[in-house]
This record gives sequence, structure tokens and C-alpha cells, in this order.
Amino acid sequence: MPQFRVTRFTPSLISLFAPLLAAAIPSFVAAQPPAADDATGIPIASDTVRQACGSCHRPDEAGRLSRISFRRTTPEGWQQTIRRMVTLNDVTIEPETAREVVRYLANNLGLAPEEARPAAYEAERRADDHPYDDAEIQQICTQCHSMGRIISQRRTEDEWTLLMAMHRGYYPFADFQAFRRSGPPSDEPQPVDQAIAHLSDRFPLNTPEWTAWSATKRPARIAGVWLLRGQAQGIGPVYGQMTIAAVPGTDDAFTTETSYVYARDGRRVTREGRAIVYTGFQWRGRSVEGPTDTDGLREVMLVERDWQTMRGRWFTGAYDEVGIDVTLERVVAAPAIAGVQPPSIPAGQTVTLQIHGANLATTTDARSVDLGPGIEVVRVAATAPDRVGVEVRIDADAAVGARDMFLGQAALPGALTVYDEVHRIAVTPEAGMARVGGIRFPKQYQQFEARAFHDGPDGESDTGDDLDLGIVDVSWSLEEYAATFGDDDLQYVGALDAQGRFAPAVDGPNVERSGNRNNVGDVWVVATYSAASGRSEDDLRARAHLLVTVPLYLRWDPTAVEQP
Repeated sequence: MPQFRVTRFTPSLISLFAPLLAAAIPSFVAAQPPAADDATGIPIASDTVRQACGSCHRPDEAGRLSRISFRRTTPEGWQQTIRRMVTLNDVTIEPETAREVVRYLANNLGLAPEEARPAAYEAERRADDHPYDDAEIQQICTQCHSMGRIISQRRTEDEWTLLMAMHRGYYPFADFQAFRRSGPPSDEPQPVDQAIAHLSDRFPLNTPEWTAWSATKRPARIAGVWLLRGQAQGIGPVYGQMTIAAVPGTDDAFTTETSYVYARDGRRVTREGRAIVYTGFQWRGRSVEGPTDTDGLREVMLVERDWQTMRGRWFTGAYDEVGIDVTLERVVAAPAIAGVQPPSIPAGQTVTLQIHGANLATTTDARSVDLGPGIEVVRVAATAPDRVGVEVRIDADAAVGARDMFLGQAALPGALTVYDEVHRIAVTPEAGMARVGGIRFPKQYQQFEARAFHDGPDGESDTGDDLDLGIVDVSWSLEEYAATFGDDDLQYVGALDAQGRFAPAVDGPNVERSGNRNNVGDVWVVATYSAASGRSEDDLRARAHLLVTVPLYLRWDPTAVEQP
């Protein structure tokens, strides 16, 4: 859930010159009430919002506040706006009041599920971006931030225009970077004008999606037990359960108790947390792994309309770079299978499988487990409500491919894969990024993982029918990425541990490096899969590119860490 502090951001070059730059924006913009004949705009019924915001954002006779009533966005978007008011406009607001303002605005001037889902990666703080269908508009906006920042908002045309004016006032270099073309005068519209026209048409304030959602929106009834399945980069699958309880006296606040296991190494984790579900479907929470866990995990998920499924990401880190992709499904009386470890099994061997789920029978016998032809269930090794261990023997000539699993009345399509050989491995992400830090700014880490693949029915590598065999254990190393003559990045950028996690070196000039350069550069991250580790004839290698760059010296996002 959003976190607020009354403290100010550390002064920066921008904040020092903000009063001068703000002169580019007409002084009457924020104070002007909206036109009385304007049919758009959402009235503000909250006394808390009117008291906290109304001294600058003037109300009209319809109860609409200037600027505020003509925009819709996510909880993070409204939180960011409040932070900007504090930082740039010297607004004083108590944390509890700020939370209530965000709560009201996110619920009443928020997004519909169909509007929020395409932009979910922004709130989930994913490092990857998604291509926008208009390359020119994307080029204009992504010079400074992701398109997720844009597509998670809805505004009137006047508001999109004022937003551009704010950019040009506070960040005048935006004109040179993206907003205006250089060269001789032209009758062609400038990029900034094209962007305003495009965004006003594509992301208007009033949409059919919001109208429909406003008619059916209500507090989500999600108290109960939920089955958790997740994937942690470099660590592998995560299985467990979350128990959600409503906070008495509220209809959108919840407490959580979560227990899960990292399937590859068996490590168990228990967490306690709190959450708010904004707009009837946007889960925002925070959980900790005990009293010594001062950072915890932020939880961002979307609740499906039927209240039976939630999906999203839990994350932490100075740059939100460490996280788990999660799916939660409501637990009913019937048994349910979350997943199987290992996810792939070699032909001609006997292995023990761990079946993870909920309400699994404690009296399971071998006859209740069915993995299809060529796989014999030898015995049930252990049983528990959330896990069943079974020993299976795979025929040497068992057909290669995915297998459905049945455990009593529970089923999991494509639960595991039978293979006869590992044909290749791949390192993900293919292109990673880390940031030096540790002295003045925090470090940004990068986690890599190696996955094994079978060539599939066509016998050719890296085609659409390849079989993903899951994460495999490899030997990790770094190699020089020769970008310049006499490149020496390998000596300075940082180190890679045995689990594929890259830790960058410290920030600041390095006197041991030529030119007192920072510890930045790019290298190859190399994974080597030994033939002795699986059914492959030779060692397999794969690599990914890693860019190690400078810290983010200015951060205006809602999760920015304030420096002393």
C-alpha cells in the first residue's frame, strides 16, 4: 500500500531552479476553477480531499476541483502527484491525510480493470517495457519514463495540454530532447502537439470501460484461503498459501498470513502483511518475514472480476529489482495442484516428484496418481495437505513431451515434461542492467537464470516447438564484452555469485582506473552446463549481455528512497 512521509526530498538542481522554470507555466492554471459549462469532470465528494487540496485547486458549483477532477489514474499515480506537490510546491500534508486522499481518488477517479491491465507493468515495477503501437509517440515519451506512466492515466484534452506545459516548465530540456524539432520553421505540427492530440484521443477522461466499471464497482470480497504459485527469477517456482482476513470496520483493508516454499531448494518462508484493494480490484500490500525484516515485500496485484484469481508481482530492493511473479487462486473444498518439482524428468530413470497444492489427501496411494503412459508410480513417499511426494519410474522409450497430471479428482495440464536429452541452454534475461552504488546511492542488482531446452518434435533448436525443461544448475562466469580498444570493464564492474546474481561495484570515480572513471561498463554473463549434470553429450554454454551503469541521480517515482 502507498507509504508517505512528511519529509522533503533532498534539494537538487531541478528543485533549486524550479521557481524560475515554473514561470513558463501560467500562474493562474491551478487556481482557475473549471468552466461551468464543461460537461466533463468528476465531482469530489470527500471533505478530506477538499480540505487538503481545495486551497489551490478551486472548486466550482458542480463540486469539481480544478485539475484533480479532470484526471484518472492508479493509486501510484495519485501518490506521485502528492509527492510532487510536497516537493515542488511546498505543500504540507500529514501522512494519514495523504493516504486518505489517495484512497478516495484511486477509488473514485481511478481506472477500470480493462484500463489498468495493459499498464500493470508500471505499478509492478518491472524492468521490462512493452512496445507501444505508435512508435513516434513512444519516442517522445520514453526519453524520460516508460509508456506505462502514460497509459496508466486518463485526462481531458486540456489536462493533457497542461501536463505538457508542466514538463516544459520544470524540465525545459524536454523541448530539445523530444518535444520540438530543430531546424528551419515548418508548418508541420511539433511532436509535442502531435502527442497532445494522440493522447487526448487515445486516453480521454470519459471512457466506456470506466462508465461500465463505475456501475458495477464494489468492495472485493476476498477473505479466505488462497493457493499461491509463483516464479522467482534465478530461484525457480514458489508454492504456498495465503490466508486473507478483513480488517474490522473496513470493506477494503485486509491482513494476510502467507506461507510458501521455494520448490528447488525446499526453503520455507512465512510472512505477515496488510493490504488495501483500491477501486474494487487493485491490491496494494506490504508483508514482512518477521520482526527483523525492515524492508519487506511490496505487493501489487489485480483481482479478477469473479474474485477467484489474483495476479501480479511482489518485489523489493532499492530499484524494485528483486521479486516474485505470483498467481493466487481461491481455495475451495476440492483438492488443487499448484505445481510439480522437478518440472521435467529424464527418460529411463527413477525420480521422486514433489506435488504442491491445497487440500491434497493425506491417504493418497499410488493408484490415485496418474502421469500417463510410460510413467509408473512406484510408491507414495510422503503426504501432507499441501504436498505429496511420489516416486516414479520413467520408461527408457517413454514419449518425449508434456504430461498432464491427475491426483484423485485434481488435475494440472502440462504439469511436467519427459525428455531424453538437453539440447541447449539459454540465459535470461538476454540483456540485463545493473547500477553501481553503495557509497552515495544504492546498488541495483541483476539476477540471471539458466534454463534447459529440448529441441522438440522438429529436432531444431530455438524454434516454436522447443520444450522448456526449467531452471538448471550451471557454473557462472563473466567475460569481457569488447566494446573499445583495451577494454577493462571485467576488472571493475562487479562480481557474479554461484546463483547467477550480479552485484555491481561501488559508485564514484575509481582512482585505480584510467581517467578516474566510474566502475561502469558491459560484460558477458556466461553459463556453463556440465554434461555430467544431465543427459547431454557435451558441455553447453549460453551467455547474456550485462550493462553496468550509473545510479539514477534523480528519482521522482513513488518508491524513491530519500537520501540524508
